[in-house]
Amino acid sequence: MNDELFRKLRGEIRSGLDVTSSVGNSELISHIERTIFEREELRRLTAQEKHRLVRRLFDSFRGLDVLQPLVDNPAISEIMVNSHEDIFVEEEGEIRRLPLAFESASRLEDIIQIVVSDVNRVVNESSPIVDARLKDGSRVNIVLPPVALKGPAMTIRKFPESPMTMDDLVRREAISREAAGLLKTLVAAKYNIFISGGTGSGKTTFLNALSQFIPSQERVITIEDSAELQIITVPNLVSLETRNANTEGKGEISIRDLIRSSLRMRPNRIVIGEVRGAEALDMLQALNTGHDGSLSTGHANSARDMISRLETMVLSGADLPVAVVRQQIGSAIDIFVHLARLRDRSRRVTEISEVMGLEGGEVKLNPLYAFRETGEGDGRLKGELEACGNPLRNTAKLVMAGIAFTPLDRFGGEIKRGGETDGCSK
Repeated sequence: MNDELFRKLRGEIRSGLDVTSSVGNSELISHIERTIFEREELRRLTAQEKHRLVRRLFDSFRGLDVLQPLVDNPAISEIMVNSHEDIFVEEEGEIRRLPLAFESASRLEDIIQIVVSDVNRVVNESSPIVDARLKDGSRVNIVLPPVALKGPAMTIRKFPESPMTMDDLVRREAISREAAGLLKTLVAAKYNIFISGGTGSGKTTFLNALSQFIPSQERVITIEDSAELQIITVPNLVSLETRNANTEGKGEISIRDLIRSSLRMRPNRIVIGEVRGAEALDMLQALNTGHDGSLSTGHANSARDMISRLETMVLSGADLPVAVVRQQIGSAIDIFVHLARLRDRSRRVTEISEVMGLEGGEVKLNPLYAFRETGEGDGRLKGELEACGNPLRNTAKLVMAGIAFTPLDRFGGEIKRGGETDGCSK
């Protein structure tokens, strides 16, 4: 069916029934079905085609129009709308273009306004970029003209209904059983852990999995631009979300504001979804003022690169000597976990390193695990996360938590000790 006929049907349905929220879904569907069955030119459609048309028309009034079936499809992890007639999805790690389109750019803009209004956000020509979320928790980024040259653009990052556990990640070979056991122990012992990785490497998924090791009796404050963390094992949980400025440029609440406020909320741990800018200084100061066991993420190409990026973030909002910034990083963060999306589209932990403070004016890392590639077969990289042989040197928190220095993890593995191996460098 062509787009012009679809628009006529929508107009006829809208004029024949008040399709506001006051009309029930079943009544709307019944009206759509009657309209379709009465149209002479639609009688040649099969029952299945009529069912799809009813669903699409319903979604155009109550859902996200052509995007709703994609949002409902659990196999699709990302929806990329480059313009009203240019839609891509990522499914099972593969990106492909779909033969779908909105009826017009204005229709896509209508859907965008529905999305942002549901989370009390504003996007327009004067403020053309916004982060939002769907009711199911999916993360949404929106860019409007004149910034987006081809028309309104929207990217939807979907998350599974139930957050992945560390067991799930082990089964997917994203991390070894041994390394997972170590991280479980470090979270319980309140080590500050920072997760780095590129876009789409699985940082949020991994952060969710790590958070499930937080003892249930603790109080946790989460801070995010758009709420997407799914911490389900901690009852005493407060979730905070930033707010954009209003049309008058007032009322903005930033990550920095929320970090400062969280310190007055008696947290045992602070979980910051992602640091991107000057709020990195507030994060480091929070970690250096007794809030052990905190977790956060950031974009970088390696653990070493993440240190440089944190330095840049802090210096973008504070006039401090580099040596002072590095001292803050060296004392605030205990462990870096780096994730990468490899060329076979798999997401894996490629590095786990311990922060050893400063040496020669640089933040020193003690590599604990590194991913070693051993080959390729059946379209998938072969390799595993191997212990570097370097012992965990900062054991004070383990002692304070009453945890044995060589913990046995629940996967049955034991942390290896010994000399340094190839592929891991200090």
